Order: sequence, then C-alpha cells, then structure tokens
Amino acid sequence: MTILYYIDIVGTMVFAISGALTAVDKKLDFFGVSAVAFITALGGGTLRDVLIGSTPVGWMNDLTYLLMIVIGITISVIFRKIVQKLRRTFFLFDTVGIAAFTVLGLQKALLIGIHPIIAVMMGMVSAVFGGVIRDIVCNEIPLIFRKELYALICLAGGILYVIMESYSIAPMVVILTTFTFIAIIRVLAVRFHWKLPDIK
Repeated sequence: MTILYYIDIVGTMVFAISGALTAVDKKLDFFGVSAVAFITALGGGTLRDVLIGSTPVGWMNDLTYLLMIVIGITISVIFRKIVQKLRRTFFLFDTVGIAAFTVLGLQKALLIGIHPIIAVMMGMVSAVFGGVIRDIVCNEIPLIFRKELYALICLAGGILYVIMESYSIAPMVVILTTFTFIAIIRVLAVRFHWKLPDIK
C-alpha cells in the first residue's frame, strides 16, 4: 500500500502536467492553467468520493496531493518545451498512474462496503474522469470517447481484481497482478492502436 501511495501521488503530478499542457495549448491564463491541472489530477478521485459518500474527499485529508499539483503546474509552465519532448516518458508515468488510481479507487469503494460491481466502476471513475472533465472544460470531446481504449482496460482490471479477491488470493498478489495487467494492456493498446469501432 505504501508503494501504491507513492505511485498515486506521482500519478497526481503527471495528471496535473497533462492538464496544464492542455490548458496552455488552449491559450488559457495562469489561473485557467492551474484550474485545469487541478481538475485533471483530482477530478476522478473527487467524483468517486462524492458518489460513494466518502467526505471530506481524499485530497482534503492529505496536502501532499496539492503540493504535487503545484509542482506539476510549475514544471509545465517553466519547462514546457522540455516536457513536450518527453511525452513518451510521461505517457509511461501516466499509464502507471491510471493503474494505481484504478486499484486505489476500487479498494476504497470496497472498504466502505460498496457492491463489487459498483466498486469496479468507481475504480474506473478514479482513473479516467479527471481527463473527461479536463476535455469538457477545454471544449473538446473527451479523448476516451473517441481515441483511447483505457476506460475499458480499467474496468477489465477491476473485474480481475474482484475475481481474484473472491478466491482469497493474497492481497498483495491481487494488487500487483491487477496493476500490471492494466499497465501492460494500456501500453499495448496505444502501441497497436486498439480502439472500439465507430458507430456509423
């Protein structure tokens, strides 16, 4: 869990960078850039906590998350050109963040007694809805609805987690297997351009 926590906060910073760069591309002012970075990094987790009635929401109990967002915004603004050249590296961090957010969101829902089916959905919400809100705020059709195949990967990973847990497999094995599954399938999906067919 300690490892997942550190992955979670690093993932928060990477998501903040993603949001900030999107906002910069849209020519928003500094406040706009900061707001979009915040939404991208914490939107999914905040929505999850509100839906499952877990308040105050997670980041309000740990200021480390806000610190990581500030760092992400600073990196995006000051070192924007360097960051843009490192998009592939940040994609890998982003992938790790998505896997961690899915597992942590799912676990949090299960811990408070949410039905496993809904818990799987909450894991997916944690991972992807920050990006959905970011795209809506920036007047774009959300990326996951037109190109990316990672919402379904998060759902599949969550289902795998629940199935393994039902067989009383060691918790750490369940976590690591789910985490690895999501990360690997996400990389393969991007590498080989997997996506759902368009409806015509």
